Formats: sequence, C-alpha cells, structure tokens
Amino acid sequence: MSPDRDNYLRHLLALYCGLPHTAARRPFPADRRIAEQLFDRGISLEILEAAFLLAIARRIHRDPQATLAPIRSLAYFLPVIDEVLRQPPDPGYVSYLRSKVDQNVQISTDLSDR
Repeated sequence: MSPDRDNYLRHLLALYCGLPHTAARRPFPADRRIAEQLFDRGISLEILEAAFLLAIARRIHRDPQATLAPIRSLAYFLPVIDEVLRQPPDPGYVSYLRSKVDQNVQISTDLSDR
C-alpha cells in the first residue's frame, strides 16, 4: 500500500471513529473497504469531513422524541458524501458546523445503558 493511501485511510477512519453518534471505536473490515473506495474515487478528506459534520449536525438537530440507533457503518455517510460532492458547502458553513458538533461527545454502545 502506498504511503499516501495508507495515510488517507488512517486519517479517514480515525475521523469516522471519533465522531459523536458512531458506535465504531475501531473500524470494521467493511468500513476499511469503503474507505479504500473513497480513496480510489479521489474524494478529499476535506469533502469527507464536511459530509460527516453535516450528517452529524442533522442528527443532533432532529426531533428529540425520535431516538436513533448509533451509526454503525461508514456506509451511513455515503449519501451525504455524494450530496456534498454535488453541492459543496461554503467553507464558513463547514467551520460553523465544526464548532457546533462536539467531537468529544460519544454515545454509549453498551446495550445495558439504553
């Protein structure tokens, strides 16, 4: 594996696993395959971060009565990635989302906590 590819995958998977509302603390093999496909498609880490932030912000600001299961796959983000590719958000908006999405908040994945 090339150093660029390896670095990209490491950064992407660390970003994904560090997001709030995700159950993954270590990526599954399917997530790694999706990350490899995103690299092969030439999708930048900046686009991916924007898509992740947009998806998480939407989850955070949903109807509080609607309970959602944790995100368990990188595949969850694929439609939002495609949306951001079609219509990239303004960099200022991405900065705003970054400030609103608390990357340190993690949800429990222990079934006894639910």
